Amino acid sequence: MPVPPTDEVLAALRAELAARDPALARAHAEAPALSWRVRPGGFEGLVWMIVGQQVSTASAAAIWARLKAGLGTVTPETVRLHDIESLRSLGLSLPKARYVHALAGAGFDGAHLSGLDDALATEALTTLKGIGRWTAEVYLMFCEARSDIFPSGDIALQEAVRWADGLTERPGPDQVAARARAWGPHRSTAAHLLWAWYGAVRRGEVPPPLRPDR
Repeated sequence: MPVPPTDEVLAALRAELAARDPALARAHAEAPALSWRVRPGGFEGLVWMIVGQQVSTASAAAIWARLKAGLGTVTPETVRLHDIESLRSLGLSLPKARYVHALAGAGFDGAHLSGLDDALATEALTTLKGIGRWTAEVYLMFCEARSDIFPSGDIALQEAVRWADGLTERPGPDQVAARARAWGPHRSTAAHLLWAWYGAVRRGEVPPPLRPDR
């Protein structure tokens, strides 16, 4: 399994990013200590990413617990023992049940991705049914510990970029992707930093950024 950076390395990288780009200074000052988000890779990891699509973290965790309890282990073999309706009874929506069933049928294990660069690995993942760019990118970040990924379609990251740059409107995925190029080759660390800051603001641990017109 790929080894993510230690908390100490992340602390040094976030400080480096804030020094390079003053727009990240407030995020660096206010965000809690960072730990790399780690998930199992392969089939189980990608199923987890499907479960987490467009739902809250708490909802995803509850659905995942129910799915694991029903399957025992989350493998292509155990999924293939269940039809679509059985997977729905374990908490998956109809589209997600179909995606997971198709993934099991494709025999995905992720092994082929290690020899591909980020762009090709993302492209390979998005050929799978139900796997869009966001899902592919968070899989590569969390399950493969890739260091230069920035999921620009993530709403929380878009909002944090808006705060960092003092924008009136939330930027779209293309604008965020272009902005994040300044943070390479440590875009994954920048994403973790902005997520941590966003979470701290939403939990009320730090003051919300002022609107640009105030």
